[in-house]
Amino acid sequence: MDVTEPVVRTASGLVRGRREAGEPGVAVFRGIPFAQPPVGDLRFAAPHPARGWDGVRDAAEFGPPPPQSAYAVTPAPAAPPGADPDDWLTVNVFTPDPGAAGLPVMVWIYGGAYRVGSSSLPGYDGTLLARQNVVLVTFNHRIGVEGFAQLPGAPANRGLLDQVAALRWVRENIAAFGGDPDRVTVFGESAGAGSIAALLVMPDAAGLFRRAIAQSVPGTFFSPALAADVTAAIAAQAGLPPTAEAFAAADPARLTAAADAVRPADHFGRWGPVAYTPTPFSPVVDGDVLPVAPWRAVAAGTARDIDLITGHTRDEYRLFMHVFGLRGQVSAELASDALTALASGGRTGGAAAYRAAYPDADPETLFELVHSDWLFRMPTLHLAQAHSASGGRTFLYELRYPAPVNHFGACHAIDVPLVFGNFEALGQMLFGPEPPAGAVALGDLMRQQWTAFAADGDPGWPAYSPGHRLTRIFDDPADVASYPEKASLHLWDQHRFGVIDLAAEPAR
Repeated sequence: MDVTEPVVRTASGLVRGRREAGEPGVAVFRGIPFAQPPVGDLRFAAPHPARGWDGVRDAAEFGPPPPQSAYAVTPAPAAPPGADPDDWLTVNVFTPDPGAAGLPVMVWIYGGAYRVGSSSLPGYDGTLLARQNVVLVTFNHRIGVEGFAQLPGAPANRGLLDQVAALRWVRENIAAFGGDPDRVTVFGESAGAGSIAALLVMPDAAGLFRRAIAQSVPGTFFSPALAADVTAAIAAQAGLPPTAEAFAAADPARLTAAADAVRPADHFGRWGPVAYTPTPFSPVVDGDVLPVAPWRAVAAGTARDIDLITGHTRDEYRLFMHVFGLRGQVSAELASDALTALASGGRTGGAAAYRAAYPDADPETLFELVHSDWLFRMPTLHLAQAHSASGGRTFLYELRYPAPVNHFGACHAIDVPLVFGNFEALGQMLFGPEPPAGAVALGDLMRQQWTAFAADGDPGWPAYSPGHRLTRIFDDPADVASYPEKASLHLWDQHRFGVIDLAAEPAR
């Protein structure tokens, strides 16, 4: 095998990867199709297996990103020159040794509010993870309208179906890159973690992975009626009927622009708590592709045989406070509205309970806390509780290490540059041009514990149980303690996350 340009045989044909000049370690194979381009007759269809090819396919460049929103903290890189712009469904493999056998496999599912994301983002370079003696896989899947719009006659959750297709590709091909198809760990953050929560209970995903790491699980899963109402709003913006035929005939850029013009806040009341989120997309509990919302099914034992790490950051919503220009702008009235709508699922007295639980919190702090809890912290905690209660092997963490830049704190997505060890783009925004030594060391620890879990199911801290609630605290120094967010835990103890439905009448 050529050391600098290794060639591997996949089920579809030969691919040629690359190693950096003078780098004896990780070989990288980019832009390998795992499904046919979802355009033309395949637009808004379930993914179809990739066609084969003759000769050796060069795998030096990432595939083009899927159509996506212009609202991205870190925009996706443009497609490489000469690439097929419709070849959205491609996979990338980082392997320490294509000639090895039986290495653990980690498959990354990107986040991005179900409306942005691409495996070609520099922050998702898998080299450092692969150097921990794992085979690291990243891939593109459909997002936004293409992946999650609810359209009559089209399968729901096409983005999730793409993920299943990518995992099937891994199962069929990863041994050729040195990986063990029976030791696959999926890991993802934000919308990627929400996707993993869905995959835990999807029949089509059964048997495709053995372990899962869900970083900051969002609690938003839509009913078909809510998702269809979102699609109708997008169609109205695009000047189209809300049908698969009309959408399939439209340019993807037209549909993404129309989706960007739909502001959930403009549908306050009708879309319920979704009006408080930055995205009109989430997985749809359609009864077929996704039969149920994750928490109840996980509690009933659906994912008992899958080892799980899940956790959240301490200051989840701080990132969005910055992005939306809310810092210093939250009035008592705005905080009261958010508490009334979101606190403990909007139950009567939830706002007063928050004020009692956090008596020293000012309106902005309460606003941030209830958003953090409703959107990420409590859904994540409840997933851990459900999995542990079912008899599953569960590990919980909270990331408390604060970003040193601009008072971001331990905000949403700070875990991504730490785990990947890439401090470009988002990493630079949070850590500055030169990350502190403490951040680098913490990232090294998280990466070591993620890959140890992928190898044998033990990340190096005690398993979570409802009785003890032992939690890995990622800080400087790292520690293990009882779950630290006790006030929020008790506020949300009786809430049950499930399906968000369409409200019958607008709020008065």
